[in-house]
Amino acid sequence: MIGIFAANPFLTAILVSSLVGIVVAFWLAASVLGRPEGEKEMRNISQAIRTGANAYLKRQFTTIAPILAILAAFLYFTSPNPILAWGRAGAFLMGAFFSGLIGTVGMNLATRANVRVTEAAKSSFGSALSLAFKAGATTGMLTVGLGLLGATLIYWIYRESATEVLVGFGFGGSLLALFMRVGGGIYTKAADVGADLVGKIEKEIPEDDPRNAAVVADQVGDNVGDCAGMAADLFESYEVTLVAALILGGVTFGLPGVLFPLAVRALGVGTSILGILTVNARGKTEIREGMNAIIRSFALSAVVSIIGFFVLAGAIAGDMRLAVATTIGIVLSVAIFLLTEYTTGGHKPVKDITKQSQTGPATVILSGLVSGFSSTVWAILAIGATILASFLLFPDPLTAAYGVALAGMGMLTTTGLIVSMDSFGPIADNAQGIAELSGIKGKALSVLPKLDSIGNTTKATTKGFAIASAVVAAVSLFESYLSDAGLAGINIAYPAVFVGFLIGGAVPFLFSSLTIKAVSDCAYAVIKEVRRQFKEMPGIMKGSEKPDYARVVDLTTKSALSALAAPALVAIIVPLLVGFLLKAEALGGFLAGTILTGQLLAVLMVNTGGAWDNAKKMIEDGLYGGKGTEPHKATVVGDTVGDPLKDTAGPAINPLLKVMNLVALLAVPLMVATQTLTLTHWILIAAGSLILIYSLTKSYH
Repeated sequence: MIGIFAANPFLTAILVSSLVGIVVAFWLAASVLGRPEGEKEMRNISQAIRTGANAYLKRQFTTIAPILAILAAFLYFTSPNPILAWGRAGAFLMGAFFSGLIGTVGMNLATRANVRVTEAAKSSFGSALSLAFKAGATTGMLTVGLGLLGATLIYWIYRESATEVLVGFGFGGSLLALFMRVGGGIYTKAADVGADLVGKIEKEIPEDDPRNAAVVADQVGDNVGDCAGMAADLFESYEVTLVAALILGGVTFGLPGVLFPLAVRALGVGTSILGILTVNARGKTEIREGMNAIIRSFALSAVVSIIGFFVLAGAIAGDMRLAVATTIGIVLSVAIFLLTEYTTGGHKPVKDITKQSQTGPATVILSGLVSGFSSTVWAILAIGATILASFLLFPDPLTAAYGVALAGMGMLTTTGLIVSMDSFGPIADNAQGIAELSGIKGKALSVLPKLDSIGNTTKATTKGFAIASAVVAAVSLFESYLSDAGLAGINIAYPAVFVGFLIGGAVPFLFSSLTIKAVSDCAYAVIKEVRRQFKEMPGIMKGSEKPDYARVVDLTTKSALSALAAPALVAIIVPLLVGFLLKAEALGGFLAGTILTGQLLAVLMVNTGGAWDNAKKMIEDGLYGGKGTEPHKATVVGDTVGDPLKDTAGPAINPLLKVMNLVALLAVPLMVATQTLTLTHWILIAAGSLILIYSLTKSYH
């Protein structure tokens, strides 16, 4: 192995960089775990959160393991070549394992870092911010290290045939991310909604008040949803954009077209480390300076990355268009950052929502929807401009698709830093929750809400990154699908293609309906349980009796996992039914419709929910009377409506888009080879349809 890599210095450097990323991840973890945990009560709360989060993940992995085994067997039969068949099935399992490993390790470190951040906040804002960011960076560096390592090893083993195996790797990561994103999202928002509606609205007690039976489940949810779920989501975005670039690069540019994306990912390991190590908050305006510290580190990483793109393009391919295409992705990431921050930060859209809170929850919801709807237009224009720019660089459609894939690569070059920004949010949120639950006093009570405010903004912006990168990756996979299907394009005038387009456009709505209903049903159960405990255990409100936190944690876990099947089956079965019944071109129309409505819906839900959340926080900071007032209650209602939108349904569309595109890419050889449906095909189609119908019926009743 070493000899083969030594024959190509670029591959050697790429492999080494992936290992460096993993080593840095463990170094960061060690530096975080070396910090003091604080007093016993804080440690006990942190332990309860960690126990609940691990119990959820264990039950989740047990639930989905049989599905992964069945799909691995299915992938084995999608290739006539036994070596590639084993490789594809093995790569699928490796992608799923890496995705789950990153989520598990990241979540476990977050549940250990939260109490340390609470302790650090007693001394200074800068110390607490730096510690929370380093904890998140562990997940970030593990994401880039394992993602690059897996793709590099597959390319080393299979070389010219690697693209066929890499599709399995991407599918494994995407499918597990779908499970973790949906399950974790349902859990976290059901607990959050239940805690807020009973605690803040009915009992008028503070957020994270220890008298609320759902408060520990809420803290657990931050980790299984925003740490484990989002880490898996960004990992699969990272690897799927790489897979798309490698597939298209091999077809259009040969070996240089494959080496360049791998080298860009290796460059990203270094620039992410640079960004992580330069996050340093200083100054008296703590929230602004903390956010500026993160923005400065991102800007530094982006600039160094762009310089590196041109160096690598010249050394590997001698074609600077590759560097320009990748730089376009960096520009898109900045545009998405600014658009998301404007919509969800403390700017005019959020100020308008807080103003409307004076007239009740209805106008809060209406003004939030206005902001969310308008933000979708600007986001899709930014993505459209990126795609057009790629086609201007490369006139040939297939080469232009490679340019689009490189733009996705550029967007996620600093994935290590982006994941750090995302994981920072739930760690800060947990730290504040631990402070309130343990009843500590002093400086930490003023520091931690500021960290939480910064975390809300970073979480919103990283969701914007994830959505935009998902769309760019889906477009690249769509072009790969057309190439594999032997289609120059799709003709929407054909009835079957148009029907496929309509069905594809409807799927994100069906998927969102399933996930939001799951949150609603689970939250209903949580609310009933919290109300029961307040009623039957009167000592809770007096502080003389502790709520039964474990019962709510267990109830939320069972409810969240019971809702996993239907969304996953929609993502897998519907593309297969469309492809085999309406043929390959109709499936192309299906994918196009899914990408369009999926992007619009995801941006609408994420930005609207984020705006409602920050409007609530502006009121809680003292605007229009502060906590406990009617405007505050109105914004709590808006935030509650927005919770499943921004943290469950919206982000879950990212893996949905890629899973469906990858299913199509994997199944298209069978579809093309099947000119006439046999009895076996009809039996499989009928079985798939019945399974899907049964699952949907069970979900809605």
